[in-house]
Amino acid sequence: MKTRTIIVTFAMCFVGLTLCFAEDANMGTWKLNEAKSTFRPGSPKNTTVVYEVAANNVKVTVDGVDTRGMPMHNEWTGKFDGKDYPVKGDANSDMRSYTKIDDRTLGFNVKKGGKITTSGRIVVSAGGKSRTVTASGTDPAGKKIHTTSVYDKQ
Repeated sequence: MKTRTIIVTFAMCFVGLTLCFAEDANMGTWKLNEAKSTFRPGSPKNTTVVYEVAANNVKVTVDGVDTRGMPMHNEWTGKFDGKDYPVKGDANSDMRSYTKIDDRTLGFNVKKGGKITTSGRIVVSAGGKSRTVTASGTDPAGKKIHTTSVYDKQ
């Protein structure tokens, strides 16, 4: 009887966690809408961003092009709890943190060597069909950057 109770309890926790992430407005695949975005010429572009549930975490997969127009890919897995989690595949960052501000807004910080290089906000529209990412920081050459990227949900 104890085994059955434990299995049912774990199953209920997994279902509850899945439903919690499924209702998160950020989950899904987002494509860059360049016409509505503003960034300086030659800036790297995250053309596709995917948010998905990964066990009890969120996995963020980013594909795009770097400053030379070459393909880039990086991945982050963690929680929206403001803590730093490692980034894989990004030469310009090694840690990233996300903080859930409200149901449609995330704050984020990108770090390299323990120093914040970029910070910003991600806001999903009321209808959930688009999101706007505003970011400010310093590029690897030390130049100040400010971008506004608009994404459409796929």
